[in-house]
Amino acid sequence: MLDWMKAKPVIAMIHVGATPGSPRASEGVGALVERACREAELYRAEGVDAIALENMHDLPYLRGSVGPEVVATMTAVACAVRRLEPRRPLGAQLLAGAGRETLAVALAANLDFIRVEGFVFAHVADEGIIEACAGELLRYRRALGAERIAVFADVKKKHCSHAITADQDVVETARAAEFFLADGVIVSGRATGEPADPAELSRVKGAVAVPVLVGSGVSVENVQDFLPHADALIVGSHFKEQGHWARPVDRERVARFMERVRRLRG
Repeated sequence: MLDWMKAKPVIAMIHVGATPGSPRASEGVGALVERACREAELYRAEGVDAIALENMHDLPYLRGSVGPEVVATMTAVACAVRRLEPRRPLGAQLLAGAGRETLAVALAANLDFIRVEGFVFAHVADEGIIEACAGELLRYRRALGAERIAVFADVKKKHCSHAITADQDVVETARAAEFFLADGVIVSGRATGEPADPAELSRVKGAVAVPVLVGSGVSVENVQDFLPHADALIVGSHFKEQGHWARPVDRERVARFMERVRRLRG
């Protein structure tokens, strides 16, 4: 297991504002960088263990790749956050299914991990059919000499139909991701902000040797259901005002959550 994962870290999401060229873009790159850095500083002050950057405001998402303007913007944001956080684990995800571009950003900004969807099998997402990327992605990582960047793979990803793989449950999918050399697997709920099934999480944890992360729906009210079985918690919506991913970070919500985590750990 990665050394920084041993303490069951909380990974806070920075949902970068809409990037240039996306339908809701309204700010320059400088403003996006400034806001992301403010959120990173807030998370640091409240003791959050790690941070992940995501272009979640780029609705509607592209499928399988993003343009150079998105890569350039996310790299600028990631580099700025890395300068603020030279030691804290940082990661990224570019929606939807843009694993190669995410890895390129991570390499340029010296990030520690990426989150990817469609690592094994295939599913029908909002954006269309997302097909397995493990073989191509890990060869790309090897070609870049970026093996130190961990790849955390979603299994039975949220916001998706998994009817075409209904005969493969989440445990079998997690085992397949481990077999295809994922550095960790992510279990989530049906949609952003919806909790994973604790029993499902426990089954996955018992079936694979790689770290198992919870990817959605963790809150101060239910964190005790997940922390015993998870190697890390990815928290986005709960840290925002009114618990909605698109709203600003609410410092009081972050503080309450981290205090609860510290008590559970101790």
